[in-house]
Amino acid sequence: MSSVHHRTATIDGHEIFYREAGPADAPAIVLLHGFPTSSFMFRELIPLLADRYHVIAPDHLGFGHSDAPLATEFTYTFDALADLTSHLLDHLGLDRYALYVQDYGAPIGWRLALKHPERITALVTQNGNGYEDGFVEAFWTDVWAYGANPGPDTEPAARVALSLDAIRWQYVHGVPDPGLVSPDTWEHDFALVSRPGNDEVQLALFRDYRNNRPLYPLLHEFLRAGGVPVLAVWGRNDEIFGPAGAQAFARDAEDAEVHLIDGGHFLLESHLHVVAGYVRGFLGRVLG
Repeated sequence: MSSVHHRTATIDGHEIFYREAGPADAPAIVLLHGFPTSSFMFRELIPLLADRYHVIAPDHLGFGHSDAPLATEFTYTFDALADLTSHLLDHLGLDRYALYVQDYGAPIGWRLALKHPERITALVTQNGNGYEDGFVEAFWTDVWAYGANPGPDTEPAARVALSLDAIRWQYVHGVPDPGLVSPDTWEHDFALVSRPGNDEVQLALFRDYRNNRPLYPLLHEFLRAGGVPVLAVWGRNDEIFGPAGAQAFARDAEDAEVHLIDGGHFLLESHLHVVAGYVRGFLGRVLG
């Protein structure tokens, strides 16, 4: 099994942590995590890909082991996080790579693809939304309200997402056997978002999330024009991004491969080997 290295790089004055494994001359795949986690979510997937691929999994600024400047010291937006990721990949010399995106990793990945479409060899989306179809209204109503009118009337509902119970829910909802999900996951994430000042970092990104939606038509045009292979492997029981979000990729991506699995939002915690099998099969076909 390939060794996983834990590294940092100084990008635009910030220390960005990333996990790296696999041969440096192999086809590259970049794994982009979601909220409220970090590259920790890929800890078991990376070794399953690294025998054949050069795997890079960064922690976004404000998450995991990367720097987490206060929201008064850095303007947290998805544009800014995508710029840091792009500059990290430039620093590492990656000019061709596949993307694996989940949750927040999706709008960051879409920005990378739109900025440098010639660099993208394939897209894997695991509960990473790119269509209006995917939003589950019951979850997103409070997020949209807070983004549209941030203040004391809307912020308390948004803050609920930072609680231990809400983070645990993200991991276990929709999982037929919740006992498969280690409590280390939600305890790890809760500890990091509970660092002093990190709540304001997360609230800034909640407010900015609505600015991802105007990217979707541009993403769809990219999928139609570029012919980039797409795999959507999705927890069908996700109550954040529903299965319609996975099926929608087939509208624009030619021969999109879509698999709905009996799991939830953090599918790797309950169906690691199923997901890894689909990803390895897909990349093996499209990257040769």
